[in-house]
Amino acid sequence: MAGRAVKPDNGRMTSTGGLSPATRQRLENELEQIREQRSALAARLGDDPLGDSADQAELLGRAEHASRLDQRIAEITDLLHGGPIPDSDSALPSGTQVTLKFADGSVEEMVVVGIAEEAGDDLSALTADSPLGKAIAGHKKGDKFTYRTPAGEASAEIVELKPPA
Repeated sequence: MAGRAVKPDNGRMTSTGGLSPATRQRLENELEQIREQRSALAARLGDDPLGDSADQAELLGRAEHASRLDQRIAEITDLLHGGPIPDSDSALPSGTQVTLKFADGSVEEMVVVGIAEEAGDDLSALTADSPLGKAIAGHKKGDKFTYRTPAGEASAEIVELKPPA
């Protein structure tokens, strides 16, 4: 299954590679469990209680839970099949290694991943769609940039930037 190319609805090719075998297996197991939960819940969604407002609230809660399950099914399916194609060609490809020097002088090595669990123990994970990942995109070694964090604006310099082999 890994490395197989698929054609999403928009007709452009994406790759299913990039996930470790352990992560791929975990995602496939989670997807199977969620689909089972969704199937069991679907049978109860058609129940139209004629009872009081508590019964109506329970039905609404089941519908909201089904919606969350559907969203997670879509997320996992995207991860297993290469995910949606980024809107921008400047997005960092998965597997890119970057070394950053932050304003406080600390230096950190990171790897761009589809999901945080893919980084392994040696490097910190960085997703391309995170504020830091978006800020690095389009820059090169030696560039300084700023990005937003929950604590406010931060800055860093790219010490090293290695695209995947």
